Amino acid sequence: MIKLDDVSYSYDGTDLLHGISMHLAKGSFHFLTGPSGAGKSTLLKLLYGELTPTKGMVSLENQDLRGLDRDGVAMLRRYVGIVHQDCQFLDHLNLWDNVTLPLRVASEPTKPQDVADLLGWVGLTSRVEATPPELSGGERQRAALARAVVMSPEVVIADEPTGNIDWEMSKKLLSLLIELNKMGKTILIATHDLALIRAAKSEVAARVLRISNRQVIQAGADL
Repeated sequence: MIKLDDVSYSYDGTDLLHGISMHLAKGSFHFLTGPSGAGKSTLLKLLYGELTPTKGMVSLENQDLRGLDRDGVAMLRRYVGIVHQDCQFLDHLNLWDNVTLPLRVASEPTKPQDVADLLGWVGLTSRVEATPPELSGGERQRAALARAVVMSPEVVIADEPTGNIDWEMSKKLLSLLIELNKMGKTILIATHDLALIRAAKSEVAARVLRISNRQVIQAGADL
């Protein structure tokens, strides 16, 4: 699905990540941990092609991201849905329009019933007309997840998705991501919240990856 082969990434001449080789297999579930500044967000951006490695190769669906033009990278990103921690939305659009924006950008048809079902799945049916400033933190995160999966990607990458919400909402968001995994989606969650990882123990077989000394190490076996 997504592979890194001897990948390094340098910033201002200094390696932030060095010699990383890893594979996210289809249907797998991973947590990515590490201290602040270790490079978690940088690694995620390498995985979905927003950054280009200084050295090594990143491949998505067996295609080397280095050799793709802008349109090629955009096409491959249809396989990957991203949930950002800061949940950037267009404040002048309502929830429905924000969630369906990826479809319009990709010139894909919007199927109202499918979108309605998706918003029902994340518990936001009653908020479709709300604008982003009117949403709570938990609602924004669930909206971000809906937007990330509106094009039915095979991989969902979430960068600190529970960093700004309370524990109950964190568990709800985790349960949605686990449900996606049980549907066959590949899930990678970057988090510093060990309680979130423990909460997944009885629900899903997950691997914990940790960034340490510029490399990714296996931090634990199946939870």
